[in-house]
Amino acid sequence: MKNFLIFGQPRMFKEEIDEVLDTLRSGWWGTGPKTHEFERRFGKYAHAKYALALNSATAGLHLALDVLGVGPGDEVITSPLTFVATANVIVHRGAVPVFADVDPITWNIDPGEVERKISKRTKAIMPVHLHGRPCDMTSLMKLARKYKLKVIEDAAHATESWWNKKKIGSIANITVFSFYATKNLATGEGGMLATNSKQLAEEARIKSLHGISKDAWKRYSSAGFTPYEAIYPGYKYNMPDIIASLGLAQLSRLEANLKIRKKYWKLLNQGLKDIEGIILPPDEQTNTVHARHLYAIVIDVNKLQISRNAFIDALKAEGIGAGVHFDPVHLHKYYRERFGFKKGDYPNAEKIGLNTLSLPFYPHMTEKDVRDVIGAVGKIAKKFI
Repeated sequence: MKNFLIFGQPRMFKEEIDEVLDTLRSGWWGTGPKTHEFERRFGKYAHAKYALALNSATAGLHLALDVLGVGPGDEVITSPLTFVATANVIVHRGAVPVFADVDPITWNIDPGEVERKISKRTKAIMPVHLHGRPCDMTSLMKLARKYKLKVIEDAAHATESWWNKKKIGSIANITVFSFYATKNLATGEGGMLATNSKQLAEEARIKSLHGISKDAWKRYSSAGFTPYEAIYPGYKYNMPDIIASLGLAQLSRLEANLKIRKKYWKLLNQGLKDIEGIILPPDEQTNTVHARHLYAIVIDVNKLQISRNAFIDALKAEGIGAGVHFDPVHLHKYYRERFGFKKGDYPNAEKIGLNTLSLPFYPHMTEKDVRDVIGAVGKIAKKFI
């Protein structure tokens, strides 16, 4: 290839530029009308009664744990096959992350393993919709009702996802989405907390901006000045209007981009299915919608004489970028040393996570780019079979 195909790239059009310029010219760059409009539109999209725009999904997960009362000594059950932020926020609350192994077919947290991990100290379950494929929310919500637990969905990959004809964002106590630069809806940084609880939404909004009773837009708008009062030692998690401007433009074409993702997913499946030593990602189940955020393959180390990391290096030599999503959290240094986790604790997550790599997969690609990816994977696999 003449040009290197990077792993991920946001797709930008004139609409994004126009929205941002409109915000800059308005003079209101902080949290204001654009952010509130983004919240309104996204809440409608996610089938959630309330939506709160934040500066990251990590902030959203931390805030969700806070407003649901998770604190020191509590346990939160989550997947080991996720980005470290999912577990980090649990630690930040003084709680203990408890991992439940994933299903080897879906790669998502196994409800049966979750139930085995429930103890008297369990306060919440935090499922992760890995790569955009929704978890079994029917089983997880049933467990939550049975054991009186809260559920926080880590939907960083799952903006477009549905489970059992229900939109992700409308099922759990709280759902958190990510708008990081590589996400399907990208604003550079940013996230959204969605809930159907008015009480949780109001508490989250106050705590997201220093714990004050009025945000700046309400204090300084044309409606008149109103003094604020701190009612909680809150955080600085709010989203500014410049970021929300990007979100508004991106949201408008999210479903159109999903059609492109479905098309490229099908092309990748067709091109890679007969390559020996490559395990393809799980697809949609009945009555679900897969957001198709990442297209990740697993290297079958029993058939290929090459490690995952070496495979990524070989792809780079062919002009193809790749990523890792994810090495299991329990094998990271902090979690090994702090909680005593070790290799072998969660065999399914390890078998997938330590051998998986994510291929370039985004609407800005061309069909030729997709064919180049297929050709490079096939060439490397054939060499090391």
